[in-house]
Amino acid sequence: MANFKLLLADLGDRPVAVVGHARPDGDCIGSQVGLARGLRELGHEVICVNLDAVPRRLVFAARGENFIKPDSLDDRDYAVIYVDCADQDRPGKRLRERFPQVLGNIDHHVSNNGYAKHNCVSSGAAATCEILGGLFIDEKMAIDAPTATALYTGIITDTGQFRFSSTSLTTFKISAELMANGADPAEAGYELYEREPAGKMQLLQRFLASFEMHANGRICLGTIEDGVFAATQTSAEDTEGLVDYARAIEGVEIGGLIEERPDGVKASLRSNDPRIRVDRIAAKFNGGGHACAAGLTMSGMAAVVFRHQLITALEQRLAELDAEK
Repeated sequence: MANFKLLLADLGDRPVAVVGHARPDGDCIGSQVGLARGLRELGHEVICVNLDAVPRRLVFAARGENFIKPDSLDDRDYAVIYVDCADQDRPGKRLRERFPQVLGNIDHHVSNNGYAKHNCVSSGAAATCEILGGLFIDEKMAIDAPTATALYTGIITDTGQFRFSSTSLTTFKISAELMANGADPAEAGYELYEREPAGKMQLLQRFLASFEMHANGRICLGTIEDGVFAATQTSAEDTEGLVDYARAIEGVEIGGLIEERPDGVKASLRSNDPRIRVDRIAAKFNGGGHACAAGLTMSGMAAVVFRHQLITALEQRLAELDAEK
């Protein structure tokens, strides 16, 4: 709260740019929309900036908010606030070059390195939207129905519908306050989880069929091969949530999704045990994230080479944990 108050006081009369990460998820979009609306209520001019468009399933949470692409930015002096970004590289190279100085950093990633002037970071929070919800409530900032919907969306997606270990009593208390201010769980549930295109079911089928088990069933990796998106008429945003199927198998301690690309690979890692620290494993490949959920992108590396290196790193981490017992 102290850092948030300092951030608000330091905004001055400059226009504010709320920046999210590339390939935005629910917590990213929810945080951007929620913060932008909250700052406008305080009298600030605010824009939301993203490298990529709002995903189809999250459009409902961003209704009325105009997202600006980097190429459409004007040259004004913005007060820049990054949300849900563990480091300055997450929004992409163009935005890092456009905004070398970051005024505010609001985030919940354990790997966040405190790169802004004012850092509002809590790795114990289930979502960046949980942090913002708490700050808004404590600061008695206005929370209307669209703001509540955006923040609730970020919480429900980053907690896996309140199933992940990061979910706390505070998570439920803030969610209840958001519901009291207009967030509709039925609407969010439908838009997020019950309106999938047929192609995503085909993508899921391909992903499940690709599962490979390692370390005597303790690791499960699935692959989205290059060309599958075109074959199923889907896109990268349709991979959201697929990695959880790999983690859900009994006996699996680490689940992973490897997305093959023409210029490299992207991978998501999930674990039910925070001691494994998949964020540290992802960091070996220039990635990062949370103790139980992390991601990475590797350019210029063949998928077969990456897979071998990833499996080696995962097996080594499990062996280290075994030795500690």
